[in-house]
Amino acid sequence: MTADFPDLSDLTPGAQQILDVGSELFYEQGIHAVGVDTIAAESGISKPTLYKHFGSKDGLVVAYLLNRHRWWWRLLEEEVERAERPRALAIFDVYAADHGNARRGCAFLNAAAELPEGHPAHEVIRYHKHSVCDLLEDLVKEDAAPDIDHRLLANHLFLLVEGAFAHRPIYGTELVWQGRAMASRLLSRPEIEGQPAPGQADAPPR
Repeated sequence: MTADFPDLSDLTPGAQQILDVGSELFYEQGIHAVGVDTIAAESGISKPTLYKHFGSKDGLVVAYLLNRHRWWWRLLEEEVERAERPRALAIFDVYAADHGNARRGCAFLNAAAELPEGHPAHEVIRYHKHSVCDLLEDLVKEDAAPDIDHRLLANHLFLLVEGAFAHRPIYGTELVWQGRAMASRLLSRPEIEGQPAPGQADAPPR
């Protein structure tokens, strides 16, 4: 994590309860649909405790997405660690697996669609997406030819897996598996056709 993000490693039991309940409600019902009164009632923790630890509902939303990133990152690291090469395909395996709390698609894209421009949670959303793309680039370098544009190939894989996952609430995991097959073909090619527009090779775009 960057230094600008709050530290969630040492929350009190009450604060952790608020975060757990708020995270579930935000994901299942939407951020706008859930107020602090509902979170306090469902968690059994007072609103003053919520404000003491998170400052505001906006602060709790930031913590929710940071916690979500931490959860996804643990899954990604574990799957990549045990995967066979090409390990970039392990990202698709994680996105396709039924983890029990991914049925409504990407929490980060859902939040980005709800939150106004300038909301502090957008920084967390961008951080998460760039981290996934950076990981893909590292994994691509393990197997792709050294003379191709590894970032461009990582961007292709990123768009495949993220686009497929965004449609998971509609199509289930079908598109994720199709994207994995396409990614496998891309990784086996000796070169990547096309060049990014100037200044666009270090995406995903913000």
